[in-house]
Amino acid sequence: MSPGLRLVSGSEAVLKFQRAGWSVARQKGSHVMLTKPGYQWTLSVPQHEELGPGILKKLVKQAGLTVEEFNNL
Repeated sequence: MSPGLRLVSGSEAVLKFQRAGWSVARQKGSHVMLTKPGYQWTLSVPQHEELGPGILKKLVKQAGLTVEEFNNL
C-alpha cells in the first residue's frame, strides 16, 4: 500500500516540481507559476507555510505525477 500525501510548504512544493521537470515562469504576489513544455496546465503554487491536502493533490494530479512519485522527489 502506498503512503499518503506528505504535506509540504509552498517553496518545498516548487522545488519538488522543479525536480520533476517544471520550471518557474513567473511569480505574481504569493503564487509561483510553473510551466512544462507539452503540458496544458500552468501550476499555480501558493507560497504558504503548509499547503492544504486538497490543493496539493490537485497540483500533483495536474503535474501528471502520482502521490508516491511526488513524495519521493
